[in-house]
Amino acid sequence: MKVRLNLATKALETHRRFLAGAGLTAAFAGIVFLGLGWHVYSARKVDEERRARAESNRREMSHLEAQRSELDAYFHQKDIATLHDRAAFINTILDARSFNWTLMFMDLERILPAGVRVISIEPKQVGGHVEVKLIVGAINDEAELKFEHAIEESNEFTEVQIQNITSPSMVGNSSGDQNVIQLTTVYSRI
Repeated sequence: MKVRLNLATKALETHRRFLAGAGLTAAFAGIVFLGLGWHVYSARKVDEERRARAESNRREMSHLEAQRSELDAYFHQKDIATLHDRAAFINTILDARSFNWTLMFMDLERILPAGVRVISIEPKQVGGHVEVKLIVGAINDEAELKFEHAIEESNEFTEVQIQNITSPSMVGNSSGDQNVIQLTTVYSRI
């Protein structure tokens, strides 16, 4: 029979708990390391795709800029520039002729209150819309206020800007207008 005797002054301690904890910590650290490694790999992959797209866009942009410079050179030739200016001139004539005076007068007639008369109308094509300069006469302040309210509330006349309101002298004023209003507006129904 064998008897085991421990003659040491300190009893033998097992480090099993420490080794188990260290093993679990190492396993957890390994999993975290693999997760972070995967994250870095996927981030680099996405960054690589983004750089490839950016490079493709840059090449396409340089190609389009080259095409644009070729077209600019073509359109700046004397013959083509003259043709372009002529076409622009003809388009302005067509736009001026296509202005519907009848429709504008019908809209003005609808919003014009009693006691207000149109003295002058000047339509002008500006940037794809018609800007109208109006000069109207009103027999009294009430008619003037009704006209201002009616033109501001209308859908056809927008961006109304009153330029000047004058009271003509009674000498030589056979029309009976107390106030003359100068305004500009954009006629939006063409």
